[in-house]
Amino acid sequence: MIIAIDGPAASGKSTVAKLLAERLNFTHFDTGAMYRAVTWFALRQKVNISDEKALVALCRKLKMTFAPEGTAKKVFLNGQEITDEIRSPEVDAGVSMVAQIPKLRELLVKEQRQIGEKGNFVVDGRDIGTAVFPKASLKIFLTASVNERAKRRQADFLNKGEEVGQVWLEKRIISRDKIDSTRKSNPLSKAEDAHVIDTTEKPVEQVVDEILALYLKLESDQEQKIYKR
Repeated sequence: MIIAIDGPAASGKSTVAKLLAERLNFTHFDTGAMYRAVTWFALRQKVNISDEKALVALCRKLKMTFAPEGTAKKVFLNGQEITDEIRSPEVDAGVSMVAQIPKLRELLVKEQRQIGEKGNFVVDGRDIGTAVFPKASLKIFLTASVNERAKRRQADFLNKGEEVGQVWLEKRIISRDKIDSTRKSNPLSKAEDAHVIDTTEKPVEQVVDEILALYLKLESDQEQKIYKR
């Protein structure tokens, strides 16, 4: 079973998805980590992240693997763990440019689908319910104000000992929203059958409870359909 959680940057996707996976005993799969891994490696290799051909060629040489850690997954690239490294401000600033490349998205979406075939997942990203898993059992679209999202991202960096200004983060979030929602390949958008949840003033546990209630209702409806047969 696939539960798809989409939404813009810092809307709470990964945090909610991880907690929901724990509650359901599913595996959390953060597809954005794949684009971040490519971005991190390109920056490390001093590859111009605006050079589409170079990035696609680079991506073809990478071996991304995910090792379970509870209901989460550690990220490895060519055998090296980079779970924390891909959350740096530098990667954060460049990943939207990398993620808009159609051929690169095609390669990574193929991998994402292969991973999704191997179990029960809570998958988060920006095109999960629309492009990666359009037949997902349950689709959620999270939103939040730009101000709140900047505060969350700032707190994430501070927890890692990195100080980043909120105004700069707001500008980055607005810029990324525009890039993500206007890219030619699988832009950020809400699936027609997705449930929208505004997380701006809601504790994460409340958001998880709301999604869990939708999941339990889905299960109940499916059981009733089977019973009627």
